[in-house]
Amino acid sequence: MLMSSADRPATLRYGPNGFRVLSPGNHVLCAVTGEQIPLEVLRYWSVERQEPYATPEVATRRLLGEA
Repeated sequence: MLMSSADRPATLRYGPNGFRVLSPGNHVLCAVTGEQIPLEVLRYWSVERQEPYATPEVATRRLLGEA
């Protein structure tokens, strides 16, 4: 069975004001929790670490070194 891009995670390049899709997909996985984050609701990421986060709380924990 062929997978469409909707069935797999996207590969993104994170910038300070947005992200660029490097390979198509409809979600990314939170770097801390592993939770699927649909691209249309992705709001939190680290440019330096190039990783996405599911919530602002998770992002804060990660950036403070607690996760």
